[in-house]
Amino acid sequence: MKKLSIVFSAILFTICTTLSADCLEPLEVENGFLGTWTFDVEGGGIGWLKVHNEEGFLDAELLWIGGSVLPVSHIYEVDENNIVVTRTQDVTKKKNDNGDNRVHTITYTLRITRMGDEITGTMVAPNWDGNGENKQSIMGKRLAPVGSAPNLNEVKYGKEIQLFNGKDLTGWRIINPEKKNGFKVKDGQLINDPVQPEDGHHVSYGNLRTEQEFEDFNLKLEVNVPEGNNSGVYLRGLYEIQVVDSYGKDLDPHNMGAVYSRITPSEAAEKPAGEWQSLDITLCKRHISVIFNGKKIIDNQPVEGPTGGAISSDVFAPGPIYLQGDHGNVAYRNIILTPILN
Repeated sequence: MKKLSIVFSAILFTICTTLSADCLEPLEVENGFLGTWTFDVEGGGIGWLKVHNEEGFLDAELLWIGGSVLPVSHIYEVDENNIVVTRTQDVTKKKNDNGDNRVHTITYTLRITRMGDEITGTMVAPNWDGNGENKQSIMGKRLAPVGSAPNLNEVKYGKEIQLFNGKDLTGWRIINPEKKNGFKVKDGQLINDPVQPEDGHHVSYGNLRTEQEFEDFNLKLEVNVPEGNNSGVYLRGLYEIQVVDSYGKDLDPHNMGAVYSRITPSEAAEKPAGEWQSLDITLCKRHISVIFNGKKIIDNQPVEGPTGGAISSDVFAPGPIYLQGDHGNVAYRNIILTPILN
C-alpha cells in the first residue's frame, strides 16, 4: 500500500509539473489568419495586414491607406474566423486660444471575419473633431508569399517606351480629376509645383499617372528635389520609391530611393538638394532593385506588399507609373520604361 502511494504521488507530481509548465508558456496553436492579407477600403484606398506568431502570441503589422507600415497595438482572436486588431495614434490639438496643446490618443479598431482565404471587416475610429465616429468596411484576400528572388541575368526586355515626351502631358492624367493638377512642362522638364494660396485656403493637388499600365519592367528617370521637398514614384501604382530631400541624413526606410517604409537603402547615395539625380529601378516578380546615382542601394529585395498611397490591392495586376503630386515641388525628366518579357 505504501509503494502504491509513492507511485501515485510521483504521477501526481509529474502531472502538476506539466500543467504548471503549460500555464507559464503560451500554447502553439495554428491560426487561420497567419500570413499576409491585402484589402480594399470603402471610399478608396487599400490596406495590408501581416499576422504572425511571436512566441505563441499573435502579433501583426498594418498599413491603413496612407503612411507607413506600423506595428499594431493589439491583436486577438475572437474565434477561429474572427479577429480584432487595434492601432493607436497620438494626435495633438490646440486646447485654447493661447495655443496650448493637448494630446489625444486615438484608437482604431479593425474587426475582421475570415471565410477561407477571403476577409471582410470594419474599421471604426473617432472622427478627427472628437465627436462621433467613422466606419469603413474592407474586403480582401490572402496574399501569396513573395517567393524566391528572380535571376535578373536571365531576364529579357522588350522595346524602350518614352513615358514623357518633354513637350506636354500626352500619355498622363491626374488620378482623381476632382483634384487640381500641379504638373506642367517647362524646358523639357515635368515639374510639379503645388502652390497654396496666401489666404490660407488649402488646395488639394492630385497625383499624375500614365495612361498605360505595365507588368514588370525597368524604369529609368532623373529627378530634381529642391530643399525640404517631397514626392514619390509609384511602380504599377503599388510600390512607392521615395523621392525626398534626405541628403546628409542617417539611413532610413523613408529616405530617397527607399521602398517607402519597407526597404531601407544599403547606403546613402543622395546628392544635395537642387541637383539632378538618377534612379534606375527594376521591378520583377515582386522584387525590387534600385540603382541611385550609380550606386546599387537595393539589390533584388522582396517587397511584401503595397506601400502607403497605393491605388490597387492586387499585386499581380498590371498598373501605371504614378508620380506623387500632393506633397511638394519636384521636377522629372528622361523617364524611360523598358518592359520585361514574361
